[in-house]
Amino acid sequence: MDKTTKIETAAASNPGNLGAEDVILLAIASLAATRVSDTSNHTHRIQRYVKALAKQLRRVPQFEPELSDEVINLLFRAAPFHDLGTIGIPDRILLKPSKFEPQEFEIMKTHTTLGRDAIVEAEKALGVTSDLLKMAKEVTYAHQERWDGSGYPLGLVGYDIPLAARLLAVADVYDALISSRVYRDGMPHPDAFAIVVEGKGSLFDPDIVDAFMAVEAKFQDIARRFPDTDADNVRKIDYLATAIAEDY
Repeated sequence: MDKTTKIETAAASNPGNLGAEDVILLAIASLAATRVSDTSNHTHRIQRYVKALAKQLRRVPQFEPELSDEVINLLFRAAPFHDLGTIGIPDRILLKPSKFEPQEFEIMKTHTTLGRDAIVEAEKALGVTSDLLKMAKEVTYAHQERWDGSGYPLGLVGYDIPLAARLLAVADVYDALISSRVYRDGMPHPDAFAIVVEGKGSLFDPDIVDAFMAVEAKFQDIARRFPDTDADNVRKIDYLATAIAEDY
């Protein structure tokens, strides 16, 4: 049974009662069969980082019309799906502890398109769309774009990158830097903070970096409130060991 058939079968079991959240869950299910993904408090941190950034950014007159309470709520709900497409990336690449080879990086980059396409596929199969789904597609597809055009998948520059994705990019990079991986420890906050600030005007929207600097204490508080647990780390180690063993 292909992914579209699975989505349509799920829809048929609940006709007429599917909201946006249901569509996203079905999109996740359509990819989940390709790999098992571990979870952690990363999702909770990302949601709250993005919300803090957005609320600070709307103090800038230029951004106030784009960041109503409703839009910020949508950002909070859509943020967890930014890496949806990684479910479709092989473990040997996704979990590789060393630098990607060029061909591996090209495969890794497809996670942006895989995630966006999964949501599009679900929308088409169910005949449902919403502002939440639109934003989920934006953050999934464009969160790896960079202000100076050095990102992917399209190499968008500046304001051509959706605002939701520009906000997510700062939050995601910061969290990646402070979070421990199986093969490395997370950075102390001051080091991660400095790296994000250094990316102002090159990797990241300069106004969003200014907002990040203004809410630095909130970022630290969120990281303290939602840490990855020892159980999370043990699960990651076990999963990595299993994935490596299955590759050989």
